Amino acid sequence: MPGCCMLDQITPVILTCNEEANIGRVLERLSWAERIVVVDSYSVDSTLDIASSFSGVEIFQRPFTSHAEQWNFAIEETSIQTRWILALDADYVLTSQLITELRQLEPEPGIAGYSVSFQYCTFGRPLRGTLYPPVTVLFQRQGASYYQDGHTQRIRVAGKTAALAGTMYHDDRKPLSAWLMAQDRYMSLEAESLADRSLSALPFADQVRRKIVVAPLLVFLYCLLVKRCILDGWPGLYYALQRSVAEVILSLKLIEQRIKKR
Repeated sequence: MPGCCMLDQITPVILTCNEEANIGRVLERLSWAERIVVVDSYSVDSTLDIASSFSGVEIFQRPFTSHAEQWNFAIEETSIQTRWILALDADYVLTSQLITELRQLEPEPGIAGYSVSFQYCTFGRPLRGTLYPPVTVLFQRQGASYYQDGHTQRIRVAGKTAALAGTMYHDDRKPLSAWLMAQDRYMSLEAESLADRSLSALPFADQVRRKIVVAPLLVFLYCLLVKRCILDGWPGLYYALQRSVAEVILSLKLIEQRIKKR
């Protein structure tokens, strides 16, 4: 729309389930949005009270089945009218740099989505590096759909994707117990995905993960030394151990599969 600020063409969408530790900080950075769609999986904490206190927030509730199905519901069933959707997890916090970039963005013909890189935070402390990959978070609503890939979801868009220069904070401040529960669920899905494909068809990193014993130690050293988290002190060590524990859980899930098959 010529002469229109790009922000006017974007509807932020957030998935939530018991995100009282995070949702307020995410919504504070979305004050520019006329309408914000929250798809909630029946939170039992104060997530909905916090969300509803922000102007422009409209809440929809749907029982959780998979992340892909939650996102597709958001795209198709929440009456979004804008051309673009900004898809956010409940711990994705926009930086000022990214908001400015979105305001000034002029999409080139054929571009249907934009990915963003993340600065990972440990309880609010930004780290020097992360294993978290760039994610396509901004996309044209028309022709977009999600599919499940292991424990995560991926977006299909009707065109090409480009990368935004601005970064986003990944800042989950829920307690460790909540993180462990989530990893148990995520790594069950990841183990199923890895087991369903032949070893030769997997990317090198996933081939290493299939070997079970090697990945947890390699991930720990990679985070500390290659990603330089060792320079971040206790927050960096926390992150490196956290990622190693996630790989240990995956190894246990893979071993469990092998035992049951025998």
